[in-house]
Amino acid sequence: MPADSDALLLESARVRRQRLRGAFLHGTLRERRTTRDNVRRFVGSTVLAALACAGCAGWSFVQANTGDNAAGAAAVEEGTG
Repeated sequence: MPADSDALLLESARVRRQRLRGAFLHGTLRERRTTRDNVRRFVGSTVLAALACAGCAGWSFVQANTGDNAAGAAAVEEGTG
């Protein structure tokens, strides 16, 4: 039985050391588990998705207008424009 209590004592000391190290490196548990972190991730992801969509729409707009301008310039050169 003494071996079990010694092992239990050593295990609890190890766990306490791990928790203290984690608190020192990452802050208290309340600070580590905030919903603000998840909200920031969500907002950041939404902004990134909106920028990607705007970039795609802008590229499509430029490609469509460049194609129309090239066709219009060719028609003007032929004299049909």
